[in-house]
Amino acid sequence: MKRKIISLGWGVRKEGRNIWTRNAVKGVSVRKERRKRDGRNEWRLWDPTKSKIAASLLRTKLDPAKIIPQPGNDCLYLGSSTGGTVSHIHDCVCGSGNHHKGQIIAIDISSRMMRELVKLSEIRPGIVPVLADARDIAQISPFIYKKVDWIHQDLSISDQAKTFVKIAESFLKNNGVGLLSLKGASERAADGSLEIKFEKAEEILMNSNLNVIEKIDLKGLEEQHVLFYCKMKCID
Repeated sequence: MKRKIISLGWGVRKEGRNIWTRNAVKGVSVRKERRKRDGRNEWRLWDPTKSKIAASLLRTKLDPAKIIPQPGNDCLYLGSSTGGTVSHIHDCVCGSGNHHKGQIIAIDISSRMMRELVKLSEIRPGIVPVLADARDIAQISPFIYKKVDWIHQDLSISDQAKTFVKIAESFLKNNGVGLLSLKGASERAADGSLEIKFEKAEEILMNSNLNVIEKIDLKGLEEQHVLFYCKMKCID
């Protein structure tokens, strides 16, 4: 039986338990992921065990289409690593040759990761690789010319929620989407159990200018992780 296809927006779809994005660079995989043709289009499998965003699309109890950015959006990605998830976001935000005119500012502190990001940006226009400490607004602000529509933070540091609030309140548009992939193991051991760490993070978010829309447990796909789906409050 053919699996039912559910569109999650331009260039993203769900088939059963699989998420696919419409490949902006036909014939090329980024992390050796499977590709398939559908007429003139090629689709890439988005592995939820290697991407917190893909995992959240399967685990959310709300509309998954609201979590991912829209074509032509300006996006800020903190903790880009080698760009696996960034490439899937690029598929829907920028598309082939960046015909949507979107932008993904991809920040990472590792020079080794940055070399891979630069290679990725050369074949995927719209990705802006930035070597910087994502916790330091002074380092990243020169590359952000206006407030963005969408932010994702995936940093293995302590005080992840405090960092996310600082960045979002500086760079996220009113009503913009902010995603915090929080890794419990990266927080201080003295903060308590995993659940207490997640509760403390949620409290920090709720006392900020962000509305917490959903706390998404990624257990079974990404262990010791939750993803907080937030939106920036409308501030005059």
